[in-house]
Amino acid sequence: MKHDNQKNKKGFIQKSALREWIDSAVYAFILFLIIRTFVVQAFKIPTGSMRPTLKEGDMLLVSKFWYGAKIPFTDIRLSGISHPQRGDVVVFLYPVDKKRDFIKRLIGLGGDTVEIKNGRIYVNDKVIDDSKISGRFYYNYGGYGGEDKKIYVPQDSYFVLGDNSKSSHDSRYWGFVPKKYLIGRAFVIYWPLNRIRLIK
Repeated sequence: MKHDNQKNKKGFIQKSALREWIDSAVYAFILFLIIRTFVVQAFKIPTGSMRPTLKEGDMLLVSKFWYGAKIPFTDIRLSGISHPQRGDVVVFLYPVDKKRDFIKRLIGLGGDTVEIKNGRIYVNDKVIDDSKISGRFYYNYGGYGGEDKKIYVPQDSYFVLGDNSKSSHDSRYWGFVPKKYLIGRAFVIYWPLNRIRLIK
């Protein structure tokens, strides 16, 4: 009888430990989903379209709460810390294929006119002198980036360009990013170690 009691006690302890492990794993997974959905998400850079700012293989964190995260399966966006600003590096759903995420630099806001002229960006007929944008040459490629072509950015949309203008598939080719497709603001490279830095 004593032996059976010891056996039952041991079995109870084993089941209790297993239950605790399962509970911990479930709680950790739920916390991970909450953080990934509403706070921050990791991304890996697949191409050189944002060189020299971002290089192939860079792993970075994107703040979803900065602009306000979207509630899944809805178009409802929570209040954020800031509104998207010209010069921000943003991650968004690629409008042509919403299963893919793209990363580019925000150039034009809703209501702006954007023109690429002599390698420089003009917004509302004024050349952009912000060093995050002006420090590179922009090419007149694509149907939305032609020479002497002013592009009007619709309300609640954005015009985005890659820093590596010569080899970036961006708004010059496919148009605008609707506000509802915005995922968040890229703010830090965390890998590789020699590339750790804030994203500007």
